[in-house]
Amino acid sequence: MNFKEIEEKWQREWENHGIFQPDRSEKEKFFITIPYPYLNGNLHAGHTRTFTIGDAVARYKRMLGYNVLFPMGFHVTGTPIIGLAELIAKRDERTIDVYTRYHDVPYEELIKLTTPEKVVEYFSKEAERALKMIGYSIDWRRKFTTMDESYQRFIEWQYWKLKEMGLIVKGSHPVRYCPHDDNPVEDHDLLAGESATIVEFTVIKFRFEDNDLVFPCATLRPETVFGVTNIWLKPASYVKAYVDGEKWIISKEAFEKLKYAGKEVEFIEEVDAKEFFGRRVVNPVTKRKVPILPAEFVDTDNATGVVMSVPAHAPFDYVAIQDFRKSQTLEKYGIPRQILEELKPVVLIRIEGENYPIPAEGAVKELNIESQRSVDLLDKATKMVYKKEFHKGIMLENTGKYSGMKVSLAKDIVHDDLIKAGVGDVFYEFSEKPVICRCGTKCVVKVVEDQWFLNYSRREWKEKVLEWLEEMEIIPEYYKEEFRNKIEWLKDKACARRKGLGTRIPWDREWLIESLSDSTIYMAYYIISRYINDGLIKPENLTPEFFDFIFFGKGDLKEVSSKTGVEENLLNEIREDFEYWYPVDLRSSGKDLVANHLLFFLFHHIALFPRKYWPRSIAINGFVSLEGKKMSKSKGPLLTLKRAVMEFGADVTRMYILHASEYESDADWKRRDVENLSAHLARLYTLAKKHYLKDVDEIDDLDRWLISRFQRAIKDTRDAMDKLQTRRAVNTAFFEVMADVRWYLRRGGKNLALIFDDWLKLLTPFTPHICEEIWHWKHDSFISLEKYPEYDKSKVNEQLETAEEYLRTLIEDIKEIKKFVSDARKAYIVFAEEWKRKAVEVVKRTGNMSEAMKELMSDERLRNMAKEVQSFLKRIFKEGYDFAEIDERKIVMNAKEFIESETGLVLDFNEERVPEDRRRIAMPGRPAIYIQ
Repeated sequence: MNFKEIEEKWQREWENHGIFQPDRSEKEKFFITIPYPYLNGNLHAGHTRTFTIGDAVARYKRMLGYNVLFPMGFHVTGTPIIGLAELIAKRDERTIDVYTRYHDVPYEELIKLTTPEKVVEYFSKEAERALKMIGYSIDWRRKFTTMDESYQRFIEWQYWKLKEMGLIVKGSHPVRYCPHDDNPVEDHDLLAGESATIVEFTVIKFRFEDNDLVFPCATLRPETVFGVTNIWLKPASYVKAYVDGEKWIISKEAFEKLKYAGKEVEFIEEVDAKEFFGRRVVNPVTKRKVPILPAEFVDTDNATGVVMSVPAHAPFDYVAIQDFRKSQTLEKYGIPRQILEELKPVVLIRIEGENYPIPAEGAVKELNIESQRSVDLLDKATKMVYKKEFHKGIMLENTGKYSGMKVSLAKDIVHDDLIKAGVGDVFYEFSEKPVICRCGTKCVVKVVEDQWFLNYSRREWKEKVLEWLEEMEIIPEYYKEEFRNKIEWLKDKACARRKGLGTRIPWDREWLIESLSDSTIYMAYYIISRYINDGLIKPENLTPEFFDFIFFGKGDLKEVSSKTGVEENLLNEIREDFEYWYPVDLRSSGKDLVANHLLFFLFHHIALFPRKYWPRSIAINGFVSLEGKKMSKSKGPLLTLKRAVMEFGADVTRMYILHASEYESDADWKRRDVENLSAHLARLYTLAKKHYLKDVDEIDDLDRWLISRFQRAIKDTRDAMDKLQTRRAVNTAFFEVMADVRWYLRRGGKNLALIFDDWLKLLTPFTPHICEEIWHWKHDSFISLEKYPEYDKSKVNEQLETAEEYLRTLIEDIKEIKKFVSDARKAYIVFAEEWKRKAVEVVKRTGNMSEAMKELMSDERLRNMAKEVQSFLKRIFKEGYDFAEIDERKIVMNAKEFIESETGLVLDFNEERVPEDRRRIAMPGRPAIYIQ
């Protein structure tokens, strides 16, 4: 069925009546925001999931009686839009192919987008059109882009405030950097490696005893330097180079990276690692001379390409040394086998309760790792050992002054001590590779001088954020630990760049504020943007005094009015708006933003605003793949929101994406499943046409059963939505109710209209268009503004529900047995004997087998069949049997014709025709079935 006409009709009606344009009122407010989309392409299925969750919550809260504000803006700052315009202007073949094939941009339109302004104009219109096509209940009066002059005034005010608070500093810091663009890059600027962070390695300088040649071992575990038995080089070409005046042996890749690390680097010559194998270097901490050995597992593109070996605590090292014992590798490089005696693990860390004295050995045996070729398992083992030792480990006596320290503490102290002693350094590396800029260039870590940074490492700031994290709600709750870890690890972040679109740093206009740093408190701007869009506020009115008054209530009203040129009553109105709507009640977002935007969102709100305006909750959802493949805006495959809606309809798209998965679990868009869902939704419409307008006849027990079941659906749906479990909500409100409805109709139910109004309301947050259409067959009001159904316990009838469930189970059991009987014609039903019912009642009352047996044996008749009674009791206790008090015979006799119709068998209750061994298995609530 094609719902397009219905959807367009109600989208027009909603817009014409402005039903999603809230103003201040006496109602309790609910302010929900989702991340505004970045406009370097059309919106895709990933956006669809995050945005549809947000809209379903907005609609649900609105129907609960809240005054809901759900606004939207567009993000356009940064370099990607400039890069896209340049590629289109050059008629880059790959770009043209990606945007015509995956983004559905007609070629004749695409080739016009040769400037950033044209790109923004085109994709902002396309985005708004797509968001309206799917029926989101957005207040479009508040839309803006981050290049609007008024928004830039807002950003300038924010950054002056942060600078005044000492939260913006200038210094040298490592950043992700594009050599081609000569610019720091953020997640939005990348084709690959968006989640890559910068990792700080400790470099420990091992040297030849007889000369100053340095072998800089890079490690993430400097506290294990006391247990080094050897160092590793890959059998490959290395570089000898001057690094800050010292001669270093490093990989070719490391040499290139060090050029960006703020060091003086000069090439001397290329060298073969083989010439060093078997020679010895001095551990600068223990003074022990250790050999240089070959290892294929060394990644020359990771840090320096020189690795220290700690076999007691590093599974890779432990296995590599074991492999030496089984191979001829040492002989190949002329290294005597006696050297193996020097490579015995030196244990440095103790963990209470560990079974293996050598931690690396324990992990290797636990995972059954047999050689270096088991790279994935070795990675897993490494993480296991590191995690345990970092969180629970204590340094042993052989670590000198660090003895007795927690590993988590010793790690940083050893690092600092090595650097102070001149035998340590740092090397910055990406946590994952490759990291590719949108221009196609491989990015590096660069130590940038005289760069502006947000001082996120400031302890007092972090403590405030961590304190608030404990008070606010994170959905799901277990994701709070992820936030806690990310906050703890967050370091100072570059907030400025020289190229791209964006707001100039007001005190240093050579720099632009980068695209994640201008997107932290824009939720507050939504309150103002409506007045700007109405023409009541001009950019020149947006002085620091204006923002201070609106957000903080700071300043004398008359003076602020005089300085800003804004009338007093308008200033008061905007201030009251802000006080009414703020704070953000829910920020709903994809999990990819936990490590960046959502942290900055918290940090900046907590730094700038009074406590009462701090965010109340954050909800996290997962990604969306396409037929099992990861989607990519720049490489494909990609499903745009617009294409999904045009092909399948808004309500089908909404319901599928809400039902596809829960919380941070990833969803997979599968065409076949979407088509099946479309058929389900068409069935709802067909049911409505047949039953919705019918008059209700006299109500019987079957109707009461339906009402009872529906009350449970209301309760479960509301509970799921309160917890933002959209999959469970859709499953309950649609699929479970539909299953009950189908059963009801099969049983001969004629009063489906009894629940239809409330069923439509229950479904409205998920499928608003079809619900609005059906609702208006009877009503003039908008169902989107109706009250959400409330659970009424008085309408729940457990006895009727149990009876119907009994009937359903009986029919299923008969059908199952029938499969094994050829030419089946008759089903004999044998109900449990009365003594079995009595036994179950006694068990329920006593809860104890011996007591139950004792009481039952007081009955002389049962004493004569003690063995059978005991066997029956054992069965009850084993199966955890829960017997409901129902009249089985009455239920079956009343539904005899229905059962016969469903099973195609004639029912017979003559027990004498049933073999005794079959009769005996009858249980209360589960009769014996014998098919002839």
